[in-house]
Amino acid sequence: MATKAYILIETSVGKSKEVVAAVRKLEGVKSVDMVTGPYDLIVVAELGDLNSVGELITSKIHPVPGITRTVTCLAVRPA
Repeated sequence: MATKAYILIETSVGKSKEVVAAVRKLEGVKSVDMVTGPYDLIVVAELGDLNSVGELITSKIHPVPGITRTVTCLAVRPA
């Protein structure tokens, strides 16, 4: 079963559209939405396992220019 994560992203002022365009291209990203509130974007990603989610965030999302902070929430499924 795939591991699903919600990645909340804060961006630099005026950089949201560029970040959306970059993040949408990443493997495992299912959706990217611009939102109001304390975060600028919410990304939904699904990958094979927890390590793949960690790799996506640390190696592919964090280096995107314009991202200032991320918070990752893993989806849990009741037994």
